[in-house]
Amino acid sequence: MEFTGLTIGVPKEIMHGERRVAAIPETVKKMVDGGAKVIIETGAGEESFFEDSLYQVAGATLVDDVEKIYAVADIVLKVKEPQFNEAKNKHEVQMMKKDQVLVTFIHPASPVNHQMVRDLAKCGVTGLTLDGIPRISRAQSMDALTSMSAVAGYKAVLMAADRLSKFMPMIGTAVGMIKPANVLVIGAGVAGLQAIATAKRLGAVVHVADIRPDAREQAKSLGAKIVDLGIPDELAVGSGGYALKLSDEWLDKERLALKEIVSKSDIVILCALIPSRLAPIILTDEMVKSMPAGSAVVDISIDQGGNCQATSPGIVTEKYQVSIDGTKNIPGMVPTSSTWMFANNIYNYLLNLVKEGRVEVNLDDEIIASSLVTKDGQIVHAGALETMSVA
Repeated sequence: MEFTGLTIGVPKEIMHGERRVAAIPETVKKMVDGGAKVIIETGAGEESFFEDSLYQVAGATLVDDVEKIYAVADIVLKVKEPQFNEAKNKHEVQMMKKDQVLVTFIHPASPVNHQMVRDLAKCGVTGLTLDGIPRISRAQSMDALTSMSAVAGYKAVLMAADRLSKFMPMIGTAVGMIKPANVLVIGAGVAGLQAIATAKRLGAVVHVADIRPDAREQAKSLGAKIVDLGIPDELAVGSGGYALKLSDEWLDKERLALKEIVSKSDIVILCALIPSRLAPIILTDEMVKSMPAGSAVVDISIDQGGNCQATSPGIVTEKYQVSIDGTKNIPGMVPTSSTWMFANNIYNYLLNLVKEGRVEVNLDDEIIASSLVTKDGQIVHAGALETMSVA
């Protein structure tokens, strides 16, 4: 049995507004049947509508004190990066122990997480980040970033529509026609494509910008109008079809190409990411200032630093009469569907990580190597080290 002898802990998420949990009764049963002892914090699944009794039936042990989980677990499964636990008056990292394995979204390249990553290394925790999973066929069932991106793209448009000062679709009234809203989606990956589809369903006119030709074709097939950025394809596409990091010169050209359409956009959805790297700043303060009053920006990429210069991580602000949403846990706002996907992704990741009851950090495995953040007291994640050196 693959998990024999291992204790797997699942704490309740403590980020404000986070309603997901890293395991559901279905995946707990698989882990228990595989020989693991699974410890769940009481109430961990309630916000995503998975009751404690269901975990008990699946074979989990419930505990009220989260410190007990961190004290005994060989592997800790979480949704979001470690946070400061106000109830305990200490950071979650402070509860962890040497050689413990943490599997979660760490987002190590994001500057706001740098100190937390340093602390993980100092504690001797082996940190594995799910946003580092490569886009390869073997990793599809583990790809939590793709799963959560689909949720984020869908929900982001609904959030923007809720704050928009006008209708999304064309509306006929007794005094004339009201034009549909203009929506600009920057980044046509999984989140962007879902955002395009959702905005189209709501009746908006949708434009999309992406430096990758295949992404533009997919966006066009959904009915979006393509914004020509003028970026050569050889500078745009990297391994697995992900976007490459552009030089400052080409980023300036991209911003210039977007300037006019941004000034006409009622909603801008930002989801341009570079794997394991800080997200590029695409929307400057000056560009936000040019948008119509009452417009809305949702910066999905905020977990990796954000695409908008004016975004404040984790909160919604208003600047130049434009709503700028930096919510960091958008998938947590659709908790049942997102939890079901996430829990299955992380379980499949565990199956690849654990062999015959032992955690094997095999650096010859592309999946493990690209998602490893800290090991043996060192930070080994290239994106984190790069952004730390710049800072």
